[in-house]
Amino acid sequence: MLSSIYLLQPHLLSLLRIVSSLVLFSYGTQKILHFPAAASVPPMGSLSWIAGLIELTLGFLVLVGFQTRIAAFVLSGLMAFAYFIGHAGKSFYPAQNGGVAAILFCFVFLYLVAAGAGPLSVDALMKRNRAAA
Repeated sequence: MLSSIYLLQPHLLSLLRIVSSLVLFSYGTQKILHFPAAASVPPMGSLSWIAGLIELTLGFLVLVGFQTRIAAFVLSGLMAFAYFIGHAGKSFYPAQNGGVAAILFCFVFLYLVAAGAGPLSVDALMKRNRAAA
């Protein structure tokens, strides 16, 4: 039983990367592309708008698995800043200050820095092509 679970581990890493970056990417599309529609959109050039631009661009890179470690490192830092700038001052407890998503994103992307993109990624495809050449 455990051996079959170990065989799934690389693919589950890819699945974690894809799902977490897709969710973060959706925050970027909401802030920058106004989709899906939001009650309020940050003004262009504001701190929230710049964060949305980073979520959109680097979230897409992590989603497809291109330069994953670098993009995930920046996103992990972005989420740490988001937590401390936007949430930590409201309350010590993440469940009360609304910062649960920021903390989870921070540590998932930090894990991706160490683990890489997994086998279902552009990074893995490029690595296979280099090895074949």
